[in-house]
Amino acid sequence: MKSRGSASRNIRCLVVFSLCLGLAFLSGFFHTKNKNNVISESLEELLPCRAKTNVMFLKTHKTASSTILNIMFRFAERYNLTVALPANKLFHLGYPEKFQAKFVEEFQTIGQNYNIMCNHLRFNPSEVQKVMAANTFYFSILRNPIPLLESSYIYYKDDVPAFKISKDVNEYLASPTKYYHPSNYKQNIYARNIMWFDFGYDNNAEDNKKYIQKVLKEIEQNFHLILIADYFDESMILLKHTLCWDLDDVIYFKLNSRSQDTVQTLTPESKERIKAWCSLDWELYLHFNQSFWRRIEETIGLKELEYEVNHLRRRQKELMEICLLNPEAVGKDHINNKALLPYQSGAANILGYNLKQDLDNRTLRTCQKMVMPELQHTSHLYAVQHPHKKRKQLDLPLARASSREKMQLPTPNSGT
Repeated sequence: MKSRGSASRNIRCLVVFSLCLGLAFLSGFFHTKNKNNVISESLEELLPCRAKTNVMFLKTHKTASSTILNIMFRFAERYNLTVALPANKLFHLGYPEKFQAKFVEEFQTIGQNYNIMCNHLRFNPSEVQKVMAANTFYFSILRNPIPLLESSYIYYKDDVPAFKISKDVNEYLASPTKYYHPSNYKQNIYARNIMWFDFGYDNNAEDNKKYIQKVLKEIEQNFHLILIADYFDESMILLKHTLCWDLDDVIYFKLNSRSQDTVQTLTPESKERIKAWCSLDWELYLHFNQSFWRRIEETIGLKELEYEVNHLRRRQKELMEICLLNPEAVGKDHINNKALLPYQSGAANILGYNLKQDLDNRTLRTCQKMVMPELQHTSHLYAVQHPHKKRKQLDLPLARASSREKMQLPTPNSGT
């Protein structure tokens, strides 16, 4: 006669076997986005991968975030999603003030029914949650503060008081308190701990370990994913996996980048001074750079990551060969269609693209969306979503563009 323990083990084995059969049966009905049905040890991996369509991207400054905004806008148009666009004439959501729901166009009418939010704002979770659904996925991107500060210096040279009166970035960093005055913080936000500020915190706060840990914990609670601009392709693969999007959803042409001749060389001393002057941003970056790579190792693996990054780059090269007249981005004076000229700021020469002339209509629309600068894309989407409203006016030299050039931008009735 079998013992109770033996009978119990047999029952457990039968239950496990039945569960496996059930999962195998279910896998015949469910399939992943890449059509690969694999019986896995994990129930989660057996269930269908469903693309997330409620997504909030905190667009930080000088972190390749304009390229991600383009990705988000294209995704929204592809799936006919509603974007929380800035109200009235603005191209940002109330920045540098902390975000309020009223900064979103037609919030009073649409309510909590927006799918995508990605224009510049200063994060304010309670107000963002009034606009975005409860199941919204939150993510952002950070960049090494050393190249970030140099980029900010060039881009905002004409606007930031602390930058205006210094000769170059190294002179500014040699004695930042000589030029930077906290009382003038709204004009000087780009000159110190700008990422910390974008997340809604005081960029002039004291570098206190307890305070920093508290903020890092809050950010981890508010955001599902933090990407790293210094590893942009790897970030796009991680984003693709996390959101369950297709490869073409995260393919990009780099936007809002500048010519190399406007880059100022930082001295070794300046690089170390940035770590101290922007210590809050430095701690923020170090923390989430570690969590970024930990997340990759836990979800994708370095070998698979390398394979997928190479695949992304091949697809990017393929699209560039299809779309672009030149093999890479060109300076502002060499952009043929002025309707595709990016906003120019400070001492930077912001690059743009020339499209081939012999593209069929469908390919042309796809290529236009890939290269469309941030302001033009925001204006275009605004016209699509709010056709009864006056179109946002661009402070760009579009008036000098010929009527033929203007018509090359997608109209609200054109396809995606």
